[in-house]
Amino acid sequence: MSRLRIVFMGTPAYGAASLQALVDAGYQVCGVFTQPDRPRGRRGKTQPPPVKLLAQQHGIPVFQPARISRDGVDDFRRLQPDLAVTAAFGQILSQELLDIPRLGTVNVHASLLPAYRGSAPVNWCLIHGETVTGVTTMMTDRGIDTGDVLLQRQTKIAPDETAGQLTDRLAAMGAGLLVETIALLEKGACPRTRQDERLMSYHPMLKKEMGRIDWSLPADRIVNLVRGLNPWPCAFTDSPHGILRLLTARAEQGEGAPGTVLEAEGKRGLLVAAGEGAVRVLTMQAQGGKAMPSPDYLRGHALPPGTLLASSEREAEGIS
Repeated sequence: MSRLRIVFMGTPAYGAASLQALVDAGYQVCGVFTQPDRPRGRRGKTQPPPVKLLAQQHGIPVFQPARISRDGVDDFRRLQPDLAVTAAFGQILSQELLDIPRLGTVNVHASLLPAYRGSAPVNWCLIHGETVTGVTTMMTDRGIDTGDVLLQRQTKIAPDETAGQLTDRLAAMGAGLLVETIALLEKGACPRTRQDERLMSYHPMLKKEMGRIDWSLPADRIVNLVRGLNPWPCAFTDSPHGILRLLTARAEQGEGAPGTVLEAEGKRGLLVAAGEGAVRVLTMQAQGGKAMPSPDYLRGHALPPGTLLASSEREAEGIS
């Protein structure tokens, strides 16, 4: 078992994969910092983050400061970590915190840095139609994903892969890469490369209104939006029956005024005209309803050819 004392910082399932990998590899995780419990779901029930649940299963002390750089420094220092690890923690670390671990802080980022810095790299790479992505381990500094790159691993993106599916794959890849990285750091043999700022791209946090579909866009761009925003916040459009979330879709041939229903029948489901081509809606969800194949939805909700689908800012505010 390694004698390294590691403090882990992470929140969602993506981070839990790296925490589990550290435990499985025999590293001494002396403490876990994660976001506070928050209300989730339609009922607003307070739920603990996945990283907290996993840490409790392994008997690891858990800390949940609202702001770690303000409220968590003393606890962090008392743990006397040799190394800190972050994976989708969701808070920015102060220089005071970064100076505590003698080996520094390693982050597991779900892109091939310096491309797709920021909090939603998986979503944005799908929205932009990328066919290749990967994971990066990097040394954390005061910038947002600007530290030196340690190791990277690349993967092809499947044509129909959603953000949720790709995140799960990258979480597993990142966990393995993290263990490899730490082993090299212990030996003093880990490569370290400064990021080329000329290749940098940064994209903002996701917001619900980003899911509003602009039907004047080409079909392939709309499909990429659908993939990139599944499972949250989801692409959506208005309809005579209210707001509809589009969960999976594919681009097909078709002509008509953008947003017009071209086909809505039992076997093939819903086809909507885009600015170029058309979008075949494969699975969808009415607000407050369950996800279902579009043919099943159409059996109970008529959307005859010629129906116009559109979205407005007012409707976006109604998405929960």
